[in-house]
Amino acid sequence: MLKDITMQASQPEIRELLSYSVFPDPAAVDEAAASYQSGDSRLFGYEEDGLLLGVIGFDVKEDELIIRHLAVLPENRGKGYGRGLILELLLEVQPKPERVIAETDEEAVNFYRSIGFEVYSLGEKYPGVERFRCIYEVEESEE
Repeated sequence: MLKDITMQASQPEIRELLSYSVFPDPAAVDEAAASYQSGDSRLFGYEEDGLLLGVIGFDVKEDELIIRHLAVLPENRGKGYGRGLILELLLEVQPKPERVIAETDEEAVNFYRSIGFEVYSLGEKYPGVERFRCIYEVEESEE
């Protein structure tokens, strides 16, 4: 079940999930958690049998849904939860976006590619770290 957890972003289990989607540094996790509690960004979690399995943080700008953070517990990766988070979010967000956009690194780019996103290299945004822009055009049948 997808639920809005924006105001609980500082809770330990949510911070743990956020830590999988940011530079592995406590300050980066603090900044990510605080950004949800102080701005327009929203954070949703996917819960199954009382366990929080994944989170998706996002902004909606005009006709775009911009994924800021997407993370699934390591032991539950490869089971469709990441894709499910995106699809369920598309059902929740009003008005419906025309496209979904994410920026990611080499570690996660194949996930986005495998679920239908078009992938474009942004080059080395940080020294030695290639970044990618991933874009998914939402079809009317998915709305």
